Amino acid sequence: MIGQLRLLEDVKAVAAARQAEIAVAFDLVQRREQAAAGVPAEHLGAGVGAQVALARRESPARGGRLLGLAKTLTGMPRTFAAFRSGRLSEWRTTLVVKETICLSVEDRAGVDEELAADAGAFDGAGDRSIISAVKAAAYRRDPAAVARRAAKAVGERTVSLRPAPDTMARLTALLPVAEGVAAYAALTAEADSLLSSGDGRSRGQIMADTLVERATGTPCGVSGVEVQLVMTDRTLLQGDSEPARLTGYGIIPATWARELVTGHQPGTDTTTGGRRAGGSTGVAAPGTGGAPGNPASTSINKEPGAGADSGMAVWVRRLYTAPGTGELIGLDSKARLFPAGLKRFLQIRDDTCRTPYCDAPIRHHDHITPWHHGGDTTANNGQGLCEACNHTKEAPGWSAATAPNPGARHTVQLRTPTGHTYHSTAPPLPGNRNPECLTYVPQPGALPGAGADQERRRRPNLASRQKLERRPRTRVPHASGPKAAAVGIPEAKRNRVEVLGRAGPMPAG
Repeated sequence: MIGQLRLLEDVKAVAAARQAEIAVAFDLVQRREQAAAGVPAEHLGAGVGAQVALARRESPARGGRLLGLAKTLTGMPRTFAAFRSGRLSEWRTTLVVKETICLSVEDRAGVDEELAADAGAFDGAGDRSIISAVKAAAYRRDPAAVARRAAKAVGERTVSLRPAPDTMARLTALLPVAEGVAAYAALTAEADSLLSSGDGRSRGQIMADTLVERATGTPCGVSGVEVQLVMTDRTLLQGDSEPARLTGYGIIPATWARELVTGHQPGTDTTTGGRRAGGSTGVAAPGTGGAPGNPASTSINKEPGAGADSGMAVWVRRLYTAPGTGELIGLDSKARLFPAGLKRFLQIRDDTCRTPYCDAPIRHHDHITPWHHGGDTTANNGQGLCEACNHTKEAPGWSAATAPNPGARHTVQLRTPTGHTYHSTAPPLPGNRNPECLTYVPQPGALPGAGADQERRRRPNLASRQKLERRPRTRVPHASGPKAAAVGIPEAKRNRVEVLGRAGPMPAG
């Protein structure tokens, strides 16, 4: 069996190398076709990486990196040979290319010849050993290029947020080494000072709390930034276990969401190393009771510095579900740009970029059928995309349309320049468990190009999506009884989904 494992590992490398060869050939064909169609030279190759990503079921960003790896390997024949033979995996081949990318074609070929990966130079070597060897060889070839690369890296400083297990998140800053060391030293000094004064938290907890406090401007809390938390009414008001969804993070436990809504810091206390009191977090959650299969959702936001006893206002915004499907009710607009309410609707419905396999945050609110081609500014003709996917969609040969699929959630068909089609279905909101409405299934012949080559977007099996009706804000987190009747909500449509929005200060009295 060990021999089979080794053989299959070699097969994986060989297959990946063949994918790289095909990607290079496909890029060349696409560039020729684009040139023949009159595409400007600076735009040749646009969308090729995205097509590679879709074919390999990867995100567009990773598809671009895989195409770049394949094209670079054509100038490193010995490394490419090691890749084809299985001596180097795709990951370790990427490490070699990454450390030589700053070199000229000639110097990169010289490093490739020096390292002789196809002769077994890296057999038994770990990732760090490979990186060190390639870095040293690259520096010997062109020290100035390596120095320029380091100087350029300063311009790539950034901050990112990634989900972590157990309702935690990793906030990462890519900084020049001097600034990074200085920031860490300042947090360490603050932690040492508080520990010496008897603070019961650990050094790591103090450093984390201090970072949040200095970034938000409030003690261990959130400033006036809207944080949307979507949950069912039963989760919010009846102690149900249906999980909630936090925008920008993902699924979180019901108990954690309820604690966040009520102003308690989830999972912590002040006597056993918990956070210091004084902060609160804005949230959004589903609303109150609903018909079976059509749960409500609510969203709430709290003002900075508002604790459990503060007079902080909680605003409720309701979303309503269609019976059975959980489909959201769209908003209509004649405007060229999506209004704020419709943008919020798309953010809630789509959650992340709608391109298949892309989980990037939504940056653009896109007309599926372009506005200049007669497309309406509506929820049905709108989708949330990341910036890169929106630009790719506008490249020659790409098109999108809302897929006809009665009884299912909002679905978009994406067609690439090669005629391949892919489908993206909006993820469900918490609370809807109708098994007939979880996935879009294309019908053969129902769409242009429909058939065996179609792909569908696979999203987390959450709850079904629903539609937003505009209504005056209210500070009561329920949608039944006389207040619901007072605002004219039909009984059949009450108690579906609510999203808690940002709140202002509680009015006096």
